[in-house]
Amino acid sequence: MQLTPFTLAIPDADLADLHQRLQRTRWLQDLEGQGWSEGTDLGFLRRLLAHWAEAFDWRAEEARLNQLPQFIAQVGEQAVHVIHQPGTGPAPMPLILTHGWPGSFVEMQRLIPLLADPARHGGDAADAFHVVVPSLPGYAFSPAPSHKGVGPYEVAGLWAELMTGLGYPTFGAQGGDLGAGVSTWLGRRFADRLSGIHLNYVPGSYRPALGPDQAPITDEEQAFLNRSAAFAETEGAYAKVHGTKPQSLAVGLNDSPAGLAAWMVEKFQAWTDCSGDLQQAISLDALLTNISLYWFTASIGSSLRPYVEGRARPLAFAPGEQVTVPTGVALFPAELPMPPRSWVARGFNVQRWTPMPKGGHFAAMEQPELLAEDIRAFFRPLR
Repeated sequence: MQLTPFTLAIPDADLADLHQRLQRTRWLQDLEGQGWSEGTDLGFLRRLLAHWAEAFDWRAEEARLNQLPQFIAQVGEQAVHVIHQPGTGPAPMPLILTHGWPGSFVEMQRLIPLLADPARHGGDAADAFHVVVPSLPGYAFSPAPSHKGVGPYEVAGLWAELMTGLGYPTFGAQGGDLGAGVSTWLGRRFADRLSGIHLNYVPGSYRPALGPDQAPITDEEQAFLNRSAAFAETEGAYAKVHGTKPQSLAVGLNDSPAGLAAWMVEKFQAWTDCSGDLQQAISLDALLTNISLYWFTASIGSSLRPYVEGRARPLAFAPGEQVTVPTGVALFPAELPMPPRSWVARGFNVQRWTPMPKGGHFAAMEQPELLAEDIRAFFRPLR
């Protein structure tokens, strides 16, 4: 596998173009009392875009990201941007972390050192990992596939090839959001190579086998199904658009930084443990670093493809089928609707189930220390 060192270097012309577009934002009229109830709060968006145009220092963030060991790996026909941080410890375990939407590899920026060098951060060197963080195809600096048919199932195959190329015949996998789907497919397709999978979200397309030969749905499981249906009705419009007609949406988001920021930041506000104040959970600079990556790489359109492809191949289980590798789940309180353990155990070999004290959907950004400790604890007996 060809592995080429990579350094972020956004051209000055792209920065100038962004600032010009921000200055020409054509604003909607505010409605009194609207707030976040129907999408992004326009007052917050005005502050965010003003910070983006006047105070945000992309070059400083770029320099911080360039401290991470980044590469472009050629995996078959697909180029993959990847962070490969060797672990510091007596016997580091290989671990691949997969991000989701509207995130990117920058979600893992604070988590990586906690896993790669735990002794330096108050942990035990025996818990060290060789940390691998690839960007999903079509995200940031991983080019978009040139054809249809590359979804979480296929990405799992790419990740298995990537880990082989890096010299890791066996490894662990971790993820949330789309990354939880990829990690699950890794466990399902490559059980002989996976030491375990750790999830901080259970994929929304996961459907265990149900029927007359299966255990009946419990009251707790039915309550989860009801919560999920209510979420889909009131909060799920974005997923329907992403999975059915993403192209029309992507044209506008790809052309307007204000539109892109509005579409993405609404999810960060809704899905974080922030008590209504997003900056309690994630700083403006961290938000804008992530949004800027989407903007500079013009990747918002290709980032929506996994929703289309995931609908074509959902995580549906036949009777008797299960992800047999050990599975750990961390439940953050502000996460999207999460199933009870019994529902997950219908399709997974659940070995660890950890209710977390705080945090939401973007756990690696919101609570990296808590997430790191649960990952370490889960994999400790599997080394």
